[in-house]
Amino acid sequence: MSFRSLALIIVIFCSCAIGPPDALAAKRPTNVVVILSDDQGWGDFSFNGNTNLRTPYVDSLARDGAQFSRFYVCPVCSPTRAEFLTGRYHPRSGVHDVSTGGERMNADETTIAETFQAAGYATALFGKWHNGQQWPYHPNARGFAEFYGFCSGHWGDYFSPPLDHNGEIVRGNRYLEDDLAEHAATFIERHRDRPFFVYLAFNSPHSPMQVPDRWWNEFKEKQLTLHGTNAAREDVAHTRAALAMCENVDWNVGRVLDKLDELKLAENTIVLYFCDNGPNGHRWNGGLKGIKGSTDEGGVRSPLVIRWPGKIAAGTRVPQIAGAIDLLPTLASLTGVPLISKKPLDGKNLAPLLVNGGGDAGEKRESTAAAVDELRDRMIFSHWGGAVSVCTQQYRLDRDGKLFDLITDPGQIKDISERQPAEQARLSAAVAAWKKDVLGDLTNGHRPFTIGHSGCVVTQLAAADAVPHGGIKRSSVHPNSSYLTHWTSTDDAITWNAEVLTAGDYSVEVYYACSPADVGSSIELRINGNQVVGQLTEPNDVPLRGDEHDRVPRDESYVKDFRPMKLGVIHFEKGRGDLTLRATKIPGSQVMDLRLLVLRRK
Repeated sequence: MSFRSLALIIVIFCSCAIGPPDALAAKRPTNVVVILSDDQGWGDFSFNGNTNLRTPYVDSLARDGAQFSRFYVCPVCSPTRAEFLTGRYHPRSGVHDVSTGGERMNADETTIAETFQAAGYATALFGKWHNGQQWPYHPNARGFAEFYGFCSGHWGDYFSPPLDHNGEIVRGNRYLEDDLAEHAATFIERHRDRPFFVYLAFNSPHSPMQVPDRWWNEFKEKQLTLHGTNAAREDVAHTRAALAMCENVDWNVGRVLDKLDELKLAENTIVLYFCDNGPNGHRWNGGLKGIKGSTDEGGVRSPLVIRWPGKIAAGTRVPQIAGAIDLLPTLASLTGVPLISKKPLDGKNLAPLLVNGGGDAGEKRESTAAAVDELRDRMIFSHWGGAVSVCTQQYRLDRDGKLFDLITDPGQIKDISERQPAEQARLSAAVAAWKKDVLGDLTNGHRPFTIGHSGCVVTQLAAADAVPHGGIKRSSVHPNSSYLTHWTSTDDAITWNAEVLTAGDYSVEVYYACSPADVGSSIELRINGNQVVGQLTEPNDVPLRGDEHDRVPRDESYVKDFRPMKLGVIHFEKGRGDLTLRATKIPGSQVMDLRLLVLRRK
């Protein structure tokens, strides 16, 4: 055999084995980037008609991909996140509150991150989690191999705050949104050669209303052309701050999109953007009724835009109702990732409304028509605090049983119950059935806070999760980013309803603040007969801060630079009990302000 013949055989063999470049690209798994903002309303975007601000990067996702006309989330933060993560209505996963443990998803739920991780994806969350802090509720335990952010419902300062990086406390770097976007872009670059699932959960425009000068200076004296439906209740300064924060979020979305372009990954990456609830104020929202916390349209309608170049046609509009519960099955279908949840999903696979792979034009039309027909009689339920409303492709029955035609009356102005009694009765019966099915097993009791899960070494127990006794008070009525103060008596106590999952010795650190005059208090930490005793020997006299960055007054607690103190080592036996912190001696006027306990298994 001649050398030329041998070379020809080798070329043919390699061509068959490797395949053309297009075939390689077709076999490469599709990346996913999910971007979620916090307290941003449907109307806080220029692509939805708001002329008070500009959101060019999110607008580009709507222009270059698909836009859902009626996409629904929950009235508040943690329920929406649970529904996105599980594909199930939030009460099914045990989420019934936004703090003090009620935000935790049951450990037996399967998340979208676990689904993609099982398919070989690199998974990461950057930003706000809000579905539990201790393992097995921590994001690292729910399928996210990389976590950088905070587990609480809100944070007290957005400029270089203390954050959680894979369970360890670290210091953030600059304005939080900028920091989160930078971490997301870095993660994408680091995993450019393997499929990735990135969840970028911004904390803006949730209060406190903080934003760098670059964006605030544009808005601080800006004359707004559009105002909220309930204009008398609009706080214009708050609106200006929120819009400035929204523009910063959009700029950071652009940084992530630019990174995808730079790495030539945009064509093989699905990017979607949505919000977790209605706006946190009475600003312009397209005439929709209600704001954050409401089960009306304004409290639960969110934009959803999704871009996948070459697969989802630019300018696609989806008029069918959809919700956060649909994202897990839809993204799994679009990427070909198998669903692994052993529990039935409430969400629907909406991929046929977005793309139709294979077949001729007639088959594609039939596929889309079948999906539309399946959704024709769909209902989506909205729940918060016992209030339930339901929407169909045409109507919404509100929490009070009033019926509205959303096609002709999206602002829910005219109750048509008397004109449509049969529809009102049908939807009322559906709400009753949903409550029985979904809310029947919801337990608002206090599940214990877990310590020493086998999957982690460090357990953080925040003041937000504790119960204060005696004269001890929270620094705010909003527990999430609060601390405990006014600890003045040996009769006072701080307790955590706890369950130790792994017996052993644990070192204890107390994050505290204390004036020099109050140094010397002796404190003990005790559970089920085991204890550790220590003394406060060093002051940490730090002022309240955070207001130096606020653009408008806040409702939440201000913050302090709490310092860790080593209390000692305690032995834990496996089991449940009240973990109790109290003072045995108080030489000054008070013991300390307490922010956090950190328990480290030795």
